[in-house]
This record gives sequence, C-alpha cells and structure tokens, in this order.
Amino acid sequence: MSTGTYAPKPGAAPVGRMIAAQTALETRMLLRNGEQLLLTVIIPSLLLVLFSTVDIIDVTGTGADKAVDFLAPGILALAVLSTAFTGQAIATGFERRYGVLKRLGASPLPRWALMTAKTLSVLVTEVLQIALLTAIALGLGWSPQGAATFTGVLSVLVLLVLGTAAFSGLGLLMAGTLKAEATLAAANLVFLLLLVGGGVIVPLAKFPDAARSVLELLPVSALSDGLRAVLQDGAALPWGDALTLAVWAVLGLGAAAKFFRWE
Repeated sequence: MSTGTYAPKPGAAPVGRMIAAQTALETRMLLRNGEQLLLTVIIPSLLLVLFSTVDIIDVTGTGADKAVDFLAPGILALAVLSTAFTGQAIATGFERRYGVLKRLGASPLPRWALMTAKTLSVLVTEVLQIALLTAIALGLGWSPQGAATFTGVLSVLVLLVLGTAAFSGLGLLMAGTLKAEATLAAANLVFLLLLVGGGVIVPLAKFPDAARSVLELLPVSALSDGLRAVLQDGAALPWGDALTLAVWAVLGLGAAAKFFRWE
C-alpha cells in the first residue's frame, strides 16, 4: 500500500456537477417559498379558472370560441413572466442584499455558472407550471389546435425559451441594479401592469390604436400573441413575435451582464 492512498485530493468538482447541484438547490428553495408559489402557481391557476368559468372576458373578435381558448395561452405567458422575471428578480435582489451572491461568487462555482443554474431552475419551475396550467385548461374545455403537430410543439417551445430569456434578462437587470426593496416593489408593479396591459386577460384589440401599437412591442404581449397564433389558430411559428422576444432577450441579458452588481 502506498503512502498517499488515503490522502485527500482537494479541488473543485467538475463545473457540470456544480451547476447541477446549484440548480437543484435553487429549485428546492423556490418550491419551498410560499410567496413564490403564490405568485408562480396559485395566482395564474386562479385567474385561469375564474375568467374561464365566469362570463367576464369578451372574446369577440379574438377568433376564440370559448374564453379558455383565449385565456390559456395568455396565462402560460403570465406563468413565464411570474417565474423568469418577477420571482427571479425578487429572490436575486434579496440574495444580493444579504451577501449571498458575494459569497457564492467567491466559491469555486464560476459566476456565469451560477447564472446558468438560476436559469435552469427557472426552466424546471416553468415545466411544472405549464404542466399544471395545461391540465387545468384541458379540464375547462381548452382545445389547443397547434399542439397536435410537431411543428406546433416546436414553435411553442421556441416561444417559451425566447420569452424565458427575455424575462430572465430583465429580471436579473432589475435585481442587479436596484436595492432589494425597490426590486420587490418594482417587480410586483410591473407584473400587475403587464397582467392588465400585456394582452394576457384583456385582448389588445380593446385598447385604443395608439396604445395598442406600443403594447404589442412588450415581451409579454409578443409571447401571449405568439402562443395564441400557434395554439388557438394552428399557425406556424409567428416570426414577428419571435423576433420581438429575441430582441428583448439580447437587450435584457446584455444589459444584465454589463450592469449587474454582485454586492
């Protein structure tokens, strides 16, 4: 037996293993947070059930036969917004305030790997959200048109990934530049404003032409309209909406990478 058989061999774990471990930790922390679950799961589910079963939303002119056909794609977009933007901004903002990010930044886990783990955690949470909301919508009589083809499924995935990238970049930008309390207030305010003016529940056609032309450029409007084009109308990938989301993703992630402060 050689002398060094039982000697410790210090060193960081492979980056892939560190990212996987941090992703699992971030996901567990999110799922254990009651406030985050309220924002990401309960509110979208309640909105979907309420407005699908109560005759409040006028879907005349939207091309939808039932309220749930119009609402389901918008609620899916809202779920992405709540997790990738609002939830991530608030959680990251307070982690920055309490010095968690500073300590993690000094660990063997590279900073880019930490951001990757946070993004993967968002994607895992979104998968759970979308599965739950889809099941609820189907139970309410939703009949998604584009979900029956490979092209439709691929188009939905592309839109969801682009939407996640756009909202994630904007959320990290807010969390990395504002104080935690300001991030909490601003993120919730933006969530409420986009809920009303982002075409999620109220059709954009109900707004004046001047306002609608501006609202259509918002990422949540592009995501909800794009999802409706595929899931309600059975269209192929709406390139205009996809381009809008891609531009927001590049701008948001680029600004976050440049201006994000770790402490």
